[in-house]
Amino acid sequence: MTLTDLVFSSINAPLTVLLILLAVCRVVTMLFGMDFDFDLDIDLDVDMDVDVDADIDMDTDTSFDATGIEIEDISNVELKNEAIVGKKKKALRWWQVFLIYFNFSEVPFMFTFTSWIFFWWAITVIGTFYTHSYDNTLGLMIFFAAIVPALFINKIFTTPFKAFFKKLNRKGESALDLLGRTGTSLSNISGDKLGSVKLFVENDPINIYAKSLNGDPIAFGKEVLIIKESKDKKFYYIKNY
Repeated sequence: MTLTDLVFSSINAPLTVLLILLAVCRVVTMLFGMDFDFDLDIDLDVDMDVDVDADIDMDTDTSFDATGIEIEDISNVELKNEAIVGKKKKALRWWQVFLIYFNFSEVPFMFTFTSWIFFWWAITVIGTFYTHSYDNTLGLMIFFAAIVPALFINKIFTTPFKAFFKKLNRKGESALDLLGRTGTSLSNISGDKLGSVKLFVENDPINIYAKSLNGDPIAFGKEVLIIKESKDKKFYYIKNY
C-alpha cells in the first residue's frame, strides 16, 4: 500500500481532508488576507452582565455584526481564561476545565486546534498502518481512541507557546500608536457593524477590528484612516481616506 492509499483510506481520509483544508486556509490567509463577508445581517447589541448556562459573563457595549467575519479573524482568535471562567467565582464546568487544561485558551484557538488535528491524524495513520486496519472496525476504534492521546501530546506541544503569545500580546498591537495611520478595509462596514482592517507598521502586517466613525458605508478593499480607539480598547473608529 502506498502512502497516498493509506492516508486516504476510509478510516484516515476524514482527518486527512480536514488537515489539508486547515493548511490551505492558513496559507490563503497569510498570502492574500482573504475574508468571508457573510451577509447574514445578524446584529447583536450587548450591554449586560449575563450568567448564561455556560457561565460566561459579558459586560460590554458592543454591536457585533456577523457580516464582518473573516478567515484570518477566526484563525487568530484567542480565548482568554477570564472569558471562559467569568467574573464570578464558581466551580468550573467540564468544558471550561477542558479548554483551559488543553491550552485552547491563552493561545490562538486555530493554532491549538490545527496541531491537535495533526497529532490525532498522525496517531491514527500510524496505528492503522501497523495493524493493517485502515478499512475495518479495528481501524475505526483506533480512530476514536486516538483523540485522547492526541490531546495530551498537543498540550505538551502547545504549552511553550503560551508564554510567547502572552509576550506578543503585551508588546503587540496595544503598544502601537495606530491613530492617524491608513489601512485597507477587509470587510464591508457600515452603521454599527464591526469589521476588519489591515495595515502595515514598519512593514509588519497588523489586523484590527474597526467601525465606521459616523456609520458611513466603507466598502471592502477601500483605503481608510484610523481616527480613534474605542473606550474599551477593543476596536478603532475609521473613515474613508
